[in-house]
Amino acid sequence: MIERLRGQVVFRDHESITLDVNGVGYLIYCANPFAYDINDEKERRIYTYQHVREDAIRLYGFSTREERVLFSRLLQVSGIGPKGGLAILAEGNAALVVQAIEEENEAMLVKFPGIGKKTARQMILDLKGTLDVTVSNESEAVHVQTVMPMQSGALQEAMEALRALGYGEKEIKKCEKALQHEELEADEYVRRSLRLMVER
Repeated sequence: MIERLRGQVVFRDHESITLDVNGVGYLIYCANPFAYDINDEKERRIYTYQHVREDAIRLYGFSTREERVLFSRLLQVSGIGPKGGLAILAEGNAALVVQAIEEENEAMLVKFPGIGKKTARQMILDLKGTLDVTVSNESEAVHVQTVMPMQSGALQEAMEALRALGYGEKEIKKCEKALQHEELEADEYVRRSLRLMVER
């Protein structure tokens, strides 16, 4: 089991990043790949979860140990796979997910793609009272600290990331329309879109 990796992010697409560790490139699937800046030469620490299936072995990456712990616990719930787990964590506020489970807030949980009432109830039954991790909002992901002009295609990249997480075209189009006049990085488009969908 690979516990964590440290290296430079050299490539990203709508569902994964490539982390160069001493000349070896690791393909890591992330909730929001656009949170990582490929133009920054600074090394990043990624906490990993190795998921093994009959037909594939994949690495999933997280900015904090707490996110990884929550992801692994979500996978223990019947009806939630890696894609669903990433979608739940993509907004970047793991504390909100834990709070919804502890407060038995099914209405909040069913807003995530692929989570129906049955799965939401199962999440509460399986996880309530067991999430004794301290959820941190700190992240090693790169966030833009200054106002920058919108990168070409940033909104489209963000919408592709939402599709990869399993959101439907109707929801995506609503977010695209709501954010089309904003000048943001792809990472922030993803976060804002997820926030919009959760708040509805």
